[in-house]
Amino acid sequence: MLKTNDLRNLSEQELKNKEIALYQELFKLNQQRYSGRVEKPHLFSQVKKDIARVKTILNERSNKKQLKKQIKLKNPGTAG
Repeated sequence: MLKTNDLRNLSEQELKNKEIALYQELFKLNQQRYSGRVEKPHLFSQVKKDIARVKTILNERSNKKQLKKQIKLKNPGTAG
């Protein structure tokens, strides 16, 4: 299980790589499910929650960047 504070310390590229790795892990788990040999079924929900955590942090950063752009467009002469 990934901790949110640890994820917030990662760069955007590292978060994207982590997201890809989590999706690959979920894919492997689904392959195990359909072949009928899931050893750790609790990992499905855990991996999905980790993916959601990573996506939330990426989305927060994206929204923060957009907000900064909007502020600059509204007040072009005030920022030094």
